[in-house]
Amino acid sequence: MARIVGIDLPKDKRVEIGLTYIHGIGRDSSSKILEEVKVNPDTRVKDLTEDEISRIAAIIRSDYKVEGDLRREVTTSVRRLMDIGSYRGMRHKRGLPARGQRTKTNARTRKGPRKQVGVRKKRSLLPGQK
Repeated sequence: MARIVGIDLPKDKRVEIGLTYIHGIGRDSSSKILEEVKVNPDTRVKDLTEDEISRIAAIIRSDYKVEGDLRREVTTSVRRLMDIGSYRGMRHKRGLPARGQRTKTNARTRKGPRKQVGVRKKRSLLPGQK
């Protein structure tokens, strides 16, 4: 099992896809890393040698911001927007889309499931009540 920057990569996937399981590395970054290390992208993760794994890990550690560091940076950026009271910060605070999407319909991912607005039934009075 290949373990790179604290993430276990799936054994039966191609290396190019397996690297995308690391937060902060997508397909493009994955291809560039493998090209730099000179590893065939079609190789399965289980077929990687220890040397190849260590070279991949070294490049990721030196050139890319991944996992905890990246999550921390994103969180602090969003918190900063919220603290200064910018429009985007307010949208984050309210749990609404921050990039101009419509919210009259759609936006259910950010807003959560629909909340039913019920019609209140008029209470009938019993005889002798006001």
